[in-house]
Amino acid sequence: MGDQAKNPIKGTEKTILIVEALKEMDGAGVSELAERVGLSKGTVHDYLSTLRQHNYVVKEGNTYYVGLGFFELGEYARNRLHIYHVAKSEVDNLAAETGELANLLYEEHGLGVYLYRARGENAVTLDTHTGKRRYLHNTALGKAILAYMPDHRVEAILDQHGLPRATERTITDREELYEELAAVRDRGYAYCNQERVEGLQCIATPLISRADGAVLGAISVAGPTTRMTNDRVGEEILDRLLQAANVVEINVNYA
Repeated sequence: MGDQAKNPIKGTEKTILIVEALKEMDGAGVSELAERVGLSKGTVHDYLSTLRQHNYVVKEGNTYYVGLGFFELGEYARNRLHIYHVAKSEVDNLAAETGELANLLYEEHGLGVYLYRARGENAVTLDTHTGKRRYLHNTALGKAILAYMPDHRVEAILDQHGLPRATERTITDREELYEELAAVRDRGYAYCNQERVEGLQCIATPLISRADGAVLGAISVAGPTTRMTNDRVGEEILDRLLQAANVVEINVNYA
């Protein structure tokens, strides 16, 4: 959830509630959706009919699904971000050269959003996709971003989203996270050792604006712990990751 509105519009809130529930349920009929969101069937039907009229919901039989109208909006939102256009080719190169999964993450409303992902020939399949939102504290990408944010912004994000546990290795203590972020700043990159997904190792580095020092996002390489060994990360992947970040940072300022 983003910043709290002073005078929220109830109709808009209901629309968002219905659309997000429809996404989470991967399609639903009027009755089950009404039960999920706590509204009457008549109200839910009216909202769905209006969304369908404007091409944001589709109906197959008696089941409603989120429509591709949202895809157009998402593409517009992503395409307006300069960092996406600048970093995309470097993420592609990282995936091709390492054979693993390469990612570009952007922070919005205190969550990380995957702007782009590229798969190498050996890349693992995860429960994430472009546009997926994730907590920042339990991924290498997120920690790389948090480490270069002002302290007050980090505190506000933690106040809003907390430190929910994903695995036994997830950092759930605020002071421990602060120590981790300080270590990230010292070395210039972040690790995630099975903190969100068991068996997954990730290394990420922030993308910093050379104009004002603001963190623009982060890029990473992720793979199974059996392949992402300390030797391989240190001898092969880290240097390539840092080179990619350097190219992106230069191009952000001068392209």
